Amino acid sequence: MKLAARAQRVDPFYVMEVAKAAAREAATATRPMIALNIGEPDFTAPPLVQQAAERAIRDGRSQYTHALGLIALREAIAGWYHTRWGLQIDPARIVVTAGASAALQLACLALIDAGDEILMPDPCYPCNRQFVQAAEGRAVMVPSGPAQRFQLSAAQVRAHWGERTRGVLLASPSNPTGTSIARDELQRIAGEVRARDGITLIDEIYLGLSYDTAFGQSALSLPGGLGESVISVNSFSKYFNMTGWRLGWLVLPPALVEPVERLAQNLFICPSTIAQHAALACFEPESLHEYERRRAAFQSRRDFFIPELNRLGLTVPVMPDGAFYAWADITDAATRWGIAPGGERPENAQSWRFAFELLQRCQIAATPGRDFSHAEPGRYLRFSTASSLEQLQEAVARLEKAL
Repeated sequence: MKLAARAQRVDPFYVMEVAKAAAREAATATRPMIALNIGEPDFTAPPLVQQAAERAIRDGRSQYTHALGLIALREAIAGWYHTRWGLQIDPARIVVTAGASAALQLACLALIDAGDEILMPDPCYPCNRQFVQAAEGRAVMVPSGPAQRFQLSAAQVRAHWGERTRGVLLASPSNPTGTSIARDELQRIAGEVRARDGITLIDEIYLGLSYDTAFGQSALSLPGGLGESVISVNSFSKYFNMTGWRLGWLVLPPALVEPVERLAQNLFICPSTIAQHAALACFEPESLHEYERRRAAFQSRRDFFIPELNRLGLTVPVMPDGAFYAWADITDAATRWGIAPGGERPENAQSWRFAFELLQRCQIAATPGRDFSHAEPGRYLRFSTASSLEQLQEAVARLEKAL
């Protein structure tokens, strides 16, 4: 059977190869595998959310909702923006989606034509590139190093904007680096894009897990009307600990709501009704208190793990200000293990080979940079700090012994 060219262009998600290798290694290892390769909170939905899902099922509230989502949930999300960031967001601008993945797909399909180019930082989350490609666009990866927090700059946007450029796709805080774009720089980027009648699409799914007030602000708050022109993607997966519930949302400029609604009606009908009813309980005071307690726990894990990586020679060039990742330079550690930089083939990349050595020597699973970076796929490794502090402490003990 002949595959569509679109399907053949999609790269595999190599983190899954590491996960499979970790499962094989765990089957014969003499000690438990420590999984620092998957960006999933070790917390699950808090009690009120679980109880709300049970009530919805028991009461038979499982029929289709409006394609844009329950109005009560859209109002609750708007209320969260107000209490958390002081923003006045019209609930009519909020579209509830089947996860942030559906939000990105809807935004890309609504705004990107065949051949359009979207500027993105290198490194970045690989699936975001694939959403652009699925809309017949092309992701233009712009190398963005530690000097600029692994994020695009306004100067880069100016330098790389071409005839086919349609806009930018950013993430703040970012996966894999946990770094955010400074507010003044984000304002300059949005200004550059608006001056060219382009689109600023920003992934803010880790925004709730910000640890520094200098960075932890939504792009929707940008002054001079820039915030109203931004398209923000968010999710219930990370801060709200509802990964498998597959629920997210978009905040759109008013003119985009109707075309996105038409796409949502045809592609998804509606998000999960049970998940929507459950998500209403996320915004209860008891739940929000619990989420803030968990955010503090994630910050404590970061504050322990990053200095330890630096001490061991797995250098994290920029302290993450959000999310739960460490983007570590493994050059020194790989050299100590006799792993020289490889050739051009991805499987020869230094971080790829280091990740598999890490599985075998330490029973620690981490993600090589191959998924996230085209510019330096062999230099960096992503560790997830979403695991418990005890797991991170054990990982450090194993790394110290092995290195």
